[in-house]
Amino acid sequence: MPLICVCSPKGGVGKTTVAANLSYALARSGIKVLAIDFDVQNALRLHFGVPLSDGRGYVAKSMENPDWSQYVLTTGGNIFVLPYGDSTEEQRVAFEDRLANDEHFLARGLSTLLNYPGLVVVADFPPGPGPALKAIASIADLNLVTMLADTASLSLLPQVENQRMIGGPLNHRAGHYFLINQVDTRRNISRDVTAFMEERLGERLLGVVHRDESVVEAHAAQKSIFDFSPASAAAFDIELISKKVASILGVKVGDGEVHASPKLSGY
Repeated sequence: MPLICVCSPKGGVGKTTVAANLSYALARSGIKVLAIDFDVQNALRLHFGVPLSDGRGYVAKSMENPDWSQYVLTTGGNIFVLPYGDSTEEQRVAFEDRLANDEHFLARGLSTLLNYPGLVVVADFPPGPGPALKAIASIADLNLVTMLADTASLSLLPQVENQRMIGGPLNHRAGHYFLINQVDTRRNISRDVTAFMEERLGERLLGVVHRDESVVEAHAAQKSIFDFSPASAAAFDIELISKKVASILGVKVGDGEVHASPKLSGY
């Protein structure tokens, strides 16, 4: 089933919040969604009501169990979560070493999930380059690169455009698209950078998410922006972006099923 990777060349851009709310938006349209966390911060689960004290996840067990589907948590509705989980330094290093040196390690771990009927996968990655982002390039369908409307993000744009994040294409299917997060039209620099990126990226820019305090408040309440503030600007922006993502991937929504060609891993 379609695999969407949410990534960024830098931290602090709200990437995990984007991944969570994109998952919510797709689920609202009738799609079954699995949110996977590849970030050691293990923060994605908090957006879906998983308690801070719940340390369950797949990384600590990934060396001994080749099928990670048994570590999926049900959060209600159409959303499921595969948390990174609590892990020791040794477990984290071993996990990343296998990602970097065993080209089939990730595909084996996710094989059951990627072939589950009627499921879209949204994966959240640590900022910058990393072994997980590189390892998933061969099986990802689309990468959504999250940026801010600031000069720091602008300076890193060539890194993504010139395929320097992982030393090659972020995926070999639909390619990568951009999202500008936390756009504040009251600030000159935010408006100027957004206008520049709109002109430079063209159709590769799927949209912008306006700065909205309700996004932070929704996260604190462990709710989606759609449940917390359905009339907010951010909810409208994310809904629109989710529809564009579904269109690019050829995913038909509205009946609870995903009509797309399944991935066959061969493992």
